[in-house]
Amino acid sequence: MIRSDHDVLIIGGGVAGLALALELAEHRPVTLLRPAQDDIGASRWAQGGIAAVLAPHDTTEDHVQDTLIAGDGLCDEAAVRFTVENGRAAIDWLVALGVPFTPDVTPDAPYPFHLTREGGHGARRIIHAADATGLALIDTLIEHARRHPAIELVNDLQAIELLRDHNGNCRGALCLDTADRPHMLAARDTILATGGASGLYRHTTSPAPACGEGMAMAAALGATLKNLEFQQFHPTCLYDPSGNPFLISEAVRGEGGILRDAQGRRFMPDYDTRAELAPRDIVARAIHAEMLRAGSPHVLLDVTHLEPAAVREHFPTIHAHCLTRGLDITRQPIPVVPAAHYSCGGIATDHCGASDVAHLYAIGEVAYTGLHGANRMASNSLLECLVYARGAAQALHAPLDENHAEPLTPEFATTPASQPGVADDEIAKALAALRRIMSDSVGIVRSDVGLAAGSEALRRLHIESAPLWLHNAPTLALARLRHALQLAELLIAAAHARRESRGLHFNRDCPDHAEGQAKPSVSHLTLRR
Repeated sequence: MIRSDHDVLIIGGGVAGLALALELAEHRPVTLLRPAQDDIGASRWAQGGIAAVLAPHDTTEDHVQDTLIAGDGLCDEAAVRFTVENGRAAIDWLVALGVPFTPDVTPDAPYPFHLTREGGHGARRIIHAADATGLALIDTLIEHARRHPAIELVNDLQAIELLRDHNGNCRGALCLDTADRPHMLAARDTILATGGASGLYRHTTSPAPACGEGMAMAAALGATLKNLEFQQFHPTCLYDPSGNPFLISEAVRGEGGILRDAQGRRFMPDYDTRAELAPRDIVARAIHAEMLRAGSPHVLLDVTHLEPAAVREHFPTIHAHCLTRGLDITRQPIPVVPAAHYSCGGIATDHCGASDVAHLYAIGEVAYTGLHGANRMASNSLLECLVYARGAAQALHAPLDENHAEPLTPEFATTPASQPGVADDEIAKALAALRRIMSDSVGIVRSDVGLAAGSEALRRLHIESAPLWLHNAPTLALARLRHALQLAELLIAAAHARRESRGLHFNRDCPDHAEGQAKPSVSHLTLRR
């Protein structure tokens, strides 16, 4: 096994990981694991923008209250205020780096950059780079990271297990290279920025969604996970069974897009007075209900009543992409369907991104900060990435201690290869089965019977799959499957334990809020071989 030593190890190269690396590299050397698929991860596909109090007419208190309302009673108000209050500084930092945000060229514009509005927000406060904000962020941040002498970008290693010492502290990660050879990267401090768990579902808004690998690795080390049952389904993913997933931004509705059923009837006013601008959980359930009522595989998002030039100006990426699918959105409504999009739960952290395992931090979608509660409000996710990355950098300016114990031999490294290598299609088949179970039993609308059936199906799948990793040398695909199974079982257990409906979690057998349930759920991993 190849061994190397590092000061700060960041696992994940989306917006959160890159922002932390850039902020921290002025003080400590950083090793950033950024495998190739990070180029098509969730950050790059973010379209809408970043929510922040930027315009003179907007206020911190308004943004805080909008977020608390969207979170349906489960937000940590201190986390919400911390995030919102630090939003302007994070945006100013991005502007200074040269992120090409869309300017506001109207006469007497209250802010130099165009601000749009999205569901749940009471004001225009979403700064964006046309409709490809994530791409603009990644391109800018990665260019700065490549030029920084204190940042080492590593694109041929992926973490499969966190290392611990005899005190239980995190000491880096076991990684595999592209040939599945093990590398032990010991580190003083380790930060997970690995994304969420949307890849546990059949339909997602990203072509390369994470399956909760970072959450599972942290839980195996003893870290606390919270609110796993709150998986957000974005209301509007382009419906095209033959093509790759493609998100239709919340901003399309913010700029006047109307949701219609298969017969062309507008239906959102039947469900909420805010209509298309209701929070995502409400819109996703409304679409789900309309699809069931009509027996239709999708609904329609209509912008044909808007000025075509404005549609092309505000949504050039969406317009161009839909054209490649044979759809001119200025003339035809867009077929859309809800899809797994964002994990509101994750590794429990403080305002500095620290978990309850010493020297292990988590930022971005992999973390639970308390900001999102039972439902994430649109464009608060990139804000969270930036604010908590900068907060973690402040906390990590200097090592907490100079003396640290050696990492123990990682579990995966001791797996005997008693059988010939497992075929990739066997692993893919098991992962596909997991995604079917999760989509059928713990999707947008849940029930006790469905959750129980899903739990039993996952148990059987785990037993059937265990020989794959017990008797074969570790591979990236095997590690991904094992992590996905572990996290899926935790998620479905958390959903079954919440005896109410709140935010993104809706159970037909307990459809109302329950007294005493407005608190985060807590999950710990009991390792099953």
